[in-house]
Amino acid sequence: MKISLLTTAEEHLMKVLWNMDSAYMREIIEEYPEPKPHPNTISTFLKILVEKEFLTTEKEGRIFRYSVAVPFHDYKKFMLTNFLDQYFNNSAREMIEMMRDEKLLQASDLEDFFETKSTIIQNDKKAESESDISQFIEDITGPKKKKKKKNRLNFDHAVTVKKKKKKNKEK
Repeated sequence: MKISLLTTAEEHLMKVLWNMDSAYMREIIEEYPEPKPHPNTISTFLKILVEKEFLTTEKEGRIFRYSVAVPFHDYKKFMLTNFLDQYFNNSAREMIEMMRDEKLLQASDLEDFFETKSTIIQNDKKAESESDISQFIEDITGPKKKKKKKNRLNFDHAVTVKKKKKKNKEK
């Protein structure tokens, strides 16, 4: 499914439907904020939103039930990506700098955000290091591991082979 830009009027209607998830025409008109457009206008916009695949329809008798096909989160993500592309060359940093310069974003907002993120990461690392420490403590306090004894037969054989090579070199 390809998400496309909505007109202002289509977006207003979608906001009503995102809050309702699915509804009949009568319910949509009731929920639409004042000033309410004419029912024919709403009907036309519903038809367009179905064509754009933002809504699906289900016929129940003589009336249609309209259901949201594009969740609000997906549309919001699409709009943010589009906004970054058109106005900030896909640079979130540039957008944040402008928000800071225009005093729309305070340094404390970012500090709070990154403090929360770093706390989560530190707790994950702490849990990993605690498991490493637990393993180390278990290794040093657990029963002693038996040392492997060298195989005397292999050692004797190696010495014998070395002596034979030495004798061969002397000849």
